[in-house]
Amino acid sequence: MTRETRTLPALAPGSVETPFVIKDYGEVVSHDTHWDAHSHPFHELLWNERGASTAVVGERVWTITPTLGLWMPAGTLHTGAATAGTWLRASFFGFRTTASISDTPVAVEITPLLHLLLERLGEPGLAASSRAATEVLVLDVLTPSPRELLVRVPVSDLLRPIADVVREDPADQRTLSDWASALGVSTRTVARAFTAETGMSFVRWVAAVRAQHAIGLLARGWDVESVAEQVGYRSASAFGVAFRRTTGLTPGTFRPA
Repeated sequence: MTRETRTLPALAPGSVETPFVIKDYGEVVSHDTHWDAHSHPFHELLWNERGASTAVVGERVWTITPTLGLWMPAGTLHTGAATAGTWLRASFFGFRTTASISDTPVAVEITPLLHLLLERLGEPGLAASSRAATEVLVLDVLTPSPRELLVRVPVSDLLRPIADVVREDPADQRTLSDWASALGVSTRTVARAFTAETGMSFVRWVAAVRAQHAIGLLARGWDVESVAEQVGYRSASAFGVAFRRTTGLTPGTFRPA
């Protein structure tokens, strides 16, 4: 599969005039696509009509799906990636016409109501009065979500080797004790470092990495049993329990209809 890399400028908030309130964008990517670090002069709501994609800000990696989007404030430097066949959607919010719902990137649940409202804004020939009324409704229902598909990647010399291996191979079965022994430190030292750098225990962090990887495979159409094996679970049922505990959703939520 051909991989495409796109380069966009890094623009400061409001550095380009954006007279619109909300502007719609959509694209089905034909190749695995990576966006180099860039930023927009407007706020952006990233979501997908189909498939899964990722956005990275610093050491934070979000997974974006049809049900969980990401609000990106104007001027936030980020990279992105999407697999071939993903139907990307984005809504751009004018910097001077719309206040940001958060000073930092934050998850947004794409509820059926929000989806319908955003779809309406994309209708050709929508009357100005109808557009204005719909935009008001979008801004009314657009709120941060406490649920997010986020992994914080540790960067210390101690934890980086672990993070690199697990993110490359989520099926890796090494325990915290195994890693501590390999690194020549105590289990308690590694455990404390994981909590300090990621806000999670080692076990929860691995589960989150596995869930992110699984979502990408499910979005490609992989069956649940194969995904479970690929991300290190001995059965589909064990995978389902861990996945629901991490994401609050079932694996089937992310498979193409």
